[in-house]
Amino acid sequence: MRASPIQPTVDFNADGEQHGFLKLPHSHDGSAWGAVMIPVTVIRNGEGPTALLSGGNHGDEYEGPIALAKLAGTLKAGDVCGRVIIVPFMNFPAFRAGTRTSPIDRGNLNRSFPGRPDGTVTEKIADYFQRYLLPLADYVLDLHAGGRTLDFVPFAAIHLLPDATQQARCEAAMRAFGAPYSMRMLELDSVGLYDTAVEEAGKVFVSTELGGGGTATAQSVAVAERGVRGFLQHAGILKQDEASGAAPRTTTLLDMPDGNCYTTSEHDGLLELCKDLGEMVERGEVIARVYDASRTGVAPVEYRARRAGMLAARHFPGLVRIGDTVAVVADVLERGIPVAV
Repeated sequence: MRASPIQPTVDFNADGEQHGFLKLPHSHDGSAWGAVMIPVTVIRNGEGPTALLSGGNHGDEYEGPIALAKLAGTLKAGDVCGRVIIVPFMNFPAFRAGTRTSPIDRGNLNRSFPGRPDGTVTEKIADYFQRYLLPLADYVLDLHAGGRTLDFVPFAAIHLLPDATQQARCEAAMRAFGAPYSMRMLELDSVGLYDTAVEEAGKVFVSTELGGGGTATAQSVAVAERGVRGFLQHAGILKQDEASGAAPRTTTLLDMPDGNCYTTSEHDGLLELCKDLGEMVERGEVIARVYDASRTGVAPVEYRARRAGMLAARHFPGLVRIGDTVAVVADVLERGIPVAV
């Protein structure tokens, strides 16, 4: 396979703190010999494990970019044992546009793996992560939120894996992230996911969903920042925080065991959510109504929970289209699990 056209302006093997770019040549109407310049920070201090931290896989999700941009500006080589590679704006064109997919090729980076070095801009970014960055990493954290069309209770997430040892290592890292909720997440279609690429490479992988609505809150950013530190401490890259006297944190373990967790709209219209995030629902209970927005006097369509559990995710805008996910109901497996690295 041909080499990637992306060239880093940093040396991944050099000690110290480096701030540079992953430079991807891109010729377009506005710049004949232009480039997509994806910011990257590398912080290395001797031998030790490597953590690859990314945000902005989707361009309208902001907790990851904020937390990682702050980390890149404050973390020093003396703070770490090993190496941290930080890419706050993974799909940089999408991030600049504030959209889920790239404005250049409409590519969804999180559905583009393993990518192609001779493909679209999005496929070239995926290929570089697949063949050049993932082999460097022992621990991988990809920070997501709901973007403009979904909202979530704040959780860190892993998937069920065929390798029990890898599964246990991922679960331990998820708990160390210390989000208010920790999810064993079911993907309805895992083909092309960055998650799948990382897991198939045998790495310890944790993802997140930390809010949504196309914005970030002080609370959701705080969850991301604490989580990144917990993840790095668990990996042995960052020293443990000194005891601060703060109350011990806990997480609630959630599970998405099957497709009945998802409620999908079969209508276009005005959406009324009948439950708030974090509330418990019973099987068969009305969780949403969709109203015909083209006329009055028409009874709404009711959507009922297909299983009992907690409302973990919801459609965000007030208007919904056929095929949109309206709600996700997850099983509550265990509450009050202590957060420890």
